[in-house]
Amino acid sequence: MLSIIVAIGKNYEIGQNNSLLCHLSDDLKRFKQITSGHTVLMGKNTYLSLPVKPLPKRTNIVLTRDLSISFSGCKMAHSIEEAMQIIDKNEETFIMGGADIYKQFFPLCNKLYVTRIDAEFPNADTFFPKIEEKEWKIIENTQHPADENHIYNFTYQTYVKKENHT
Repeated sequence: MLSIIVAIGKNYEIGQNNSLLCHLSDDLKRFKQITSGHTVLMGKNTYLSLPVKPLPKRTNIVLTRDLSISFSGCKMAHSIEEAMQIIDKNEETFIMGGADIYKQFFPLCNKLYVTRIDAEFPNADTFFPKIEEKEWKIIENTQHPADENHIYNFTYQTYVKKENHT
């Protein structure tokens, strides 16, 4: 099963200069908790932006068109088709960016783990595809207020694809 995990701003922003929009420690803990023990799939730039490479306690798949690149501890894929052959269809695999990877895998996913940041990021240069409410059902909607560790309010939303849109 393919799932997407992403943090987005009010205008579907996801990043700037190959970095996250902001640091939300609880969201990063949630990301680790949800993805640990599973496979994560990402593009080369997302991989290069990680503070720890490869992500521990996860199978890391890096998708890149560059056949000469290989990252230690990662499985490499050079097309969506190749990536789909690598993943275990019986296990949940998390698509974790960047923008082109999200766009390509979005139609193939059945579940979205979205952190909606209650802020606009006018300098963002990467964006997430629009989530059409008619195609997705929210099964989790948990609000997290700003506090001493979090500069913004944010909401965890989990979506599943509606039956009639598979």
